[in-house]
Amino acid sequence: MEILIFKKVPQKILIIKPSSLGDIVHSLPFLNAIRDRFPKSEIHWVVARGLEGLLEGHPMISKLWIINKDNWKKIKNMKGTVSELKDLFKSLKKEKFDIVVDLQGLLRSGVLAAATGAPVRIGFNEAREGSRIFYTHRVKGGKDIHAVDRYLKIAKFFGCDASDVKFPFPLSFSSQLSAISPQAGSFQLPKEYAVFVPGARWRTKRWPSERFGELASILPVKTLVVGGKSDIDISNRVAAGSKGNAMSVAGMTSIKELVDLMRKAKFVVSNDSGPMHIAAALGVPVFAIFGPTNPLRTGPYGKGHTIIRKELKCSPCYKKTCKDVRCMDIIDVSEVAGIIMQSCKEASKL
Repeated sequence: MEILIFKKVPQKILIIKPSSLGDIVHSLPFLNAIRDRFPKSEIHWVVARGLEGLLEGHPMISKLWIINKDNWKKIKNMKGTVSELKDLFKSLKKEKFDIVVDLQGLLRSGVLAAATGAPVRIGFNEAREGSRIFYTHRVKGGKDIHAVDRYLKIAKFFGCDASDVKFPFPLSFSSQLSAISPQAGSFQLPKEYAVFVPGARWRTKRWPSERFGELASILPVKTLVVGGKSDIDISNRVAAGSKGNAMSVAGMTSIKELVDLMRKAKFVVSNDSGPMHIAAALGVPVFAIFGPTNPLRTGPYGKGHTIIRKELKCSPCYKKTCKDVRCMDIIDVSEVAGIIMQSCKEASKL
């Protein structure tokens, strides 16, 4: 593989990876590799508002650039967006970055990379929406490869040693639920608990909430159901069907608190989602339920995880809508419970 030769150590490096939660987690080994390669360089990161909690206070990052990318999509905000982008472009250019790495690979991120005026702008050869025209160097990422390994290909292009994959999270944060939200009251964390993640951005990636609830009622361990504000209804249905064995904290935790809850869990049962990737990165055993997406590309990274999936001709399809979502619907509770119980028995965890 070709390696970029540096005449001098870059003083400033900008990583463009605004979203999503899981993708940012997948980018952490890249950050670790770059920091090891250039220990004295400033590393800046462009992140979407609402996800900055995963990177705030990170000892490897000198500065976060928080962007309101969701507002940019709204026609009614066009005037404000144009003004905001002008200011952002001006500020980025003032930084005089030596290197910009676009891990997002979309038109918007490509334009941001070009706006910096950096002499070296790197992205993937397969980048979408024409964003590759804004790069000075392109790296072949590949398709049937995990996102973590794909990002590390750019690290290798820098001459980084990417053999030791690490997910550097910021420091641990308190996970006392009574401090998270008044709704949690005086609730204290169980000594041992599992975490369920019934939500997902796509409807097709969601295993039915009723089955998560039934699963919680079967397993001999207390369960915390997590998610964002948009997952509150789903999570409440899981808790309602658990026969008192699960509690929903969806919408009550910050990203930092979610990381700490995951860190202390015995195991996690999840759809293909951002929190699933947090758990895997922390080394917590994950039982991942997959349907329309490919676990080779977006499954839990590393060892000790279990993929629960049906081999159907139509899967993976990457469709966000489906009339019956058969790939998820034919996965039954007893099958999932059996896999978890057997795995935990072998690991002497239950």
